[in-house]
Amino acid sequence: MAEHLDDYIDAVASAMALPLEDAWRPVVRANLEVSLRLARLVDEFPLPDDTESAAIYAA
Repeated sequence: MAEHLDDYIDAVASAMALPLEDAWRPVVRANLEVSLRLARLVDEFPLPDDTESAAIYAA
């Protein structure tokens, strides 16, 4: 999976014209791994079929 993440990081940096120093790559990869792990938890959380989205979000 690390190779796929490296390819993704390269593609996004290129698409956004962002300079990416080699020293930053491990930190960027680690952040992306955590973000993807958290997104997977949200995605796998079961919701009933009749769940409706909130019309107004407030904190």
